Amino acid sequence: MGKSSAAAAPCRHVGAPPGAVVERTVEVLATLGNHPDLLSRFGISSSEYISALPAAIESLRGKMSASNSGRRAFLQGVLEYLVSQGVATSVVAPDYGEDTVYRVEVPSIGAVAVVQKGCPDGVHSSNKWKVPRWADETYLWWVCPSLKAHPGEHIAKGVNRLKAKFLSEDNDEALSGIIFHNETCGSALRPCPKQARSIEIDGRLVPPPCVYTMPARDSEGDSWNWNGEREVKFPEALLSIFGIGPDEAHVYTGFVGFQKKNADIIRTTISTRYGPARTSSHRS
Repeated sequence: MGKSSAAAAPCRHVGAPPGAVVERTVEVLATLGNHPDLLSRFGISSSEYISALPAAIESLRGKMSASNSGRRAFLQGVLEYLVSQGVATSVVAPDYGEDTVYRVEVPSIGAVAVVQKGCPDGVHSSNKWKVPRWADETYLWWVCPSLKAHPGEHIAKGVNRLKAKFLSEDNDEALSGIIFHNETCGSALRPCPKQARSIEIDGRLVPPPCVYTMPARDSEGDSWNWNGEREVKFPEALLSIFGIGPDEAHVYTGFVGFQKKNADIIRTTISTRYGPARTSSHRS
């Protein structure tokens, strides 16, 4: 085991409640039904509270979570900024109700598919996607505002799920890379060590995203992108809007690699790069 999985990304959350406090809060919610005097102040009985609690929690989660429309607005804003800066020629957004896959036309690459997902530790956000037939490169973009875990911990969980999919799918189902970035990045809750390279998009200061190349499938080998040797083009194009030129894009692009140790064990490495001589990694 390498460093803590939090090291899979360069940033940490600030002010997020520790796990013990979260568990005590859960205990409070679960036992409030045993305090009828308190509940009566709000006009409900113990039995009403107990029966309504599951629906109330779901309602609260919906109100507190960023809406999908908000996540779409953030990601679409970044992608359309590529067009405004002449890096891309067009962005085709998905229709409502369809899988959230953006088609970005980049002259130096071709058609780039950007698959928007939520937090990477969920099955749907890591496994429920396909590489479009039209895509020259495909990226999974995790738009994750959750403070439940540090970004690197989220990423490590998602990569673990992607590993299983990578090892079981055909070559044309291999991702070109993954991106972790949303409006929380660079905020007081999630300070970014790349803050100095931030740009303004839709009135918001946006730092460069965490970008990682993914392995290409090679049935003959036992090591896939273990040292970050895979070359893809979209990270350089994306990072260029943050004033990061071709000569330094590689020091802002991380990588994910897999290595077969024996018949039963596939190792994983996640390396993040966030500036000259600034790297952090996690191996498992």
